[in-house]
Order: sequence, then C-alpha cells, then structure tokens
Amino acid sequence: MQAYSTFLFISHLAVSFHSLHICFLSLFTGGTGPTSDTGWGCMLRCGQMIFAQALVCRHLGRDWRWIKGKRQMDNYFNVLNAFIDKKDSYYSIHQIAQMGVGEGKSIGQWYGPNTVAQVLKKLATFDTWSSLAVHIAMDNTVVMEEIRRLCQSNFTCAGAAACPAVESDVLYNGYPEEAGVRDRLSLWKPLVLLIPLRLGLTEINEAYIETLKHCFMMPQSLGVIGGKPNSAHYFIGYVGEELIYLDPHTTQPAVEPNDSGCLPDESFHCQHPPCRMSIAELDPSIAVGFFCNTEEDFNDWCQQIKKLSLVRGALPMFELVERQPSHFSNPDVLNLTPDSSDADRLERFFDSEDEDFEILSL
Repeated sequence: MQAYSTFLFISHLAVSFHSLHICFLSLFTGGTGPTSDTGWGCMLRCGQMIFAQALVCRHLGRDWRWIKGKRQMDNYFNVLNAFIDKKDSYYSIHQIAQMGVGEGKSIGQWYGPNTVAQVLKKLATFDTWSSLAVHIAMDNTVVMEEIRRLCQSNFTCAGAAACPAVESDVLYNGYPEEAGVRDRLSLWKPLVLLIPLRLGLTEINEAYIETLKHCFMMPQSLGVIGGKPNSAHYFIGYVGEELIYLDPHTTQPAVEPNDSGCLPDESFHCQHPPCRMSIAELDPSIAVGFFCNTEEDFNDWCQQIKKLSLVRGALPMFELVERQPSHFSNPDVLNLTPDSSDADRLERFFDSEDEDFEILSL
C-alpha cells in the first residue's frame, strides 16, 4: 500500500479532486418540470461528482490537474459535456432523475447512495465513449470472478486512454460518433466499482473508521458519497479524525456554451478549500468508489484489500471473495431465467433501499 503523510495526502486530494465540483442549479435547460434541484438533488450531484472523477481518471489520467486560464484538451470538455444539465447529456441531472423512476424514485425525491449508484450504472451503458464496466457490489461482498468476467466480456475499448484522437466535426452527445467503436485490442474494460455499505444503525460504528481511512489512501480510490441525514456530500479524504468533502449545497445558474461554442468551466471547480467534518458525524449509509483502469490495477486493489483485513483495529467494511457464494445464486429463490448473468441475479436480488440493510452487532 502506498503510504502518505497526512499533509501530503490531503494536499494531493485537494488538487486532484478539485477537478469537478457540481452544485445545485437554479435553472435547468430544456423540457418542462422542476427548474431547480435545490432541496432534493444533493445526492444526485454527489453521484455526478464521484462518476466525474472516474471519467477524469479514464480520459485525462489521475495526474491531470486543472489550472485556471490554461487551455485544456478536448477530452476535458467532453467530460464536462457528459454532466452538463441538458436532457441529452449522458449523466445530466435530467437523465439521473428520469432513470431513477425505474428505481422507484419519483422526480424530486431524495436518493440514497445505493439508488444513485444503481442509476449511474444504467446510464453508463449508453456512454460508449468511456466504455466503462460498472459493478455494484451488493450485500457487502465483492466477487473477483464476477468483476473479471464483466471487464473481459467486451473487448471494445474507447476514449483517449486507448484510442487515437478522432478528427471529425460530427459529434454525438458532445463526442465523435466513431469514438468507442474502433479499438478492439484491449482485453480489459476500465472498472468503476461502487460498494454501497451500511456501517451502523443510526451512526457510524467506530470499528470501521480505520478501514474507511485506508480506503481513501488507495491509489484506486474515487472517494465516498454519503453525508449527514438529508444532506449529501462527496468525501475525498481525511485528516486526523476529520473527513474532507465537497459540498453540492450551493445554488448557481446552469452553465450554457457561449456564443463561440465554448463551455465556461470555472463553476465546475472549487474556488475555496474543501469542507471538513468529524468522522463521527458521518451517516452510516455510504457508497465507496474505486477505479481500476487496467487488470493490473484491479489485482493490486485486491491485494491491498486483503492486506487491510490484517491491519490491527481495522474491521473490514466488506468481504472480498474469489467466487460467488452459493447462497447468492439460487435460481429457485431468485426466479430468474437460467441465462441471466450472476451479476444481474445478485443485483436484482439485493437491490434494496438503504434503510433495508440489516446490521449485525459485533
């Protein structure tokens, strides 16, 4: 595991995770219905931020930094366009809210971490430019065999990380139409791993705190979405006994391209230091995110998780297993067709709301 001093760890995150800061908007563009997500959209915005960080890692790399006034590459604006508040953007508030209806959430209803993770996974299937494999590990269990099958099931690779730039004026949803369908040499689709967890009944169990801290220190970390009751935040690191987070609770106008077609980007970045809160104040319902660009990244992550289970005083937040436990895939219980994938069976069976988690006492 890579070691960070407290100062270096926080200063690194303060730069890298400043990349995209998505807040409430007072004006949506296009369509009818709500004109603002103030009061109900904070978890949706946090979901956008953790997924935006995944796209930054995918297309720009973890070492990329935003510098005010510096000319950015095209892929940077492609990432922004994926989250701009228009109905046809892949991960817009419109798309998330509409897809959430299928998860039993009416538009304007507050989401939990599990729900927004499920919605983002569904939306990612339409994002052929990024060509991500999104896995949601349910029931506090990460199945390595399941993830490898998912990431190796489609050899199509997309985006700047694997494909040469496309010289084309024809764009679809802000991206070259051919992007994502040309390179078939990669044997691993970049993985976004989201793990919804419940770390206590009404407050976080202290036994999980050290494990949570170690997750932030992993190079594959995307951070954590969660917060306080009815107030979601995007957590990007810690210092001492405090969590560092980006807060979406700032209302601002929707961003529109200017007359020259350029997208003003300053409002997507923090103009002030991130916020802090005591770890003890964290609501126990969270979702932890990781990004593994290659199979080697995933194997390294697995080794770090296994080592973490040996750390004294760090109670594992989830279980890492090679194969799916037999009691997860009983077709008689799940009543699904035999050709359904193990991942589909697992997620449909355990796709429940956050308050339905059962907590076992230590």
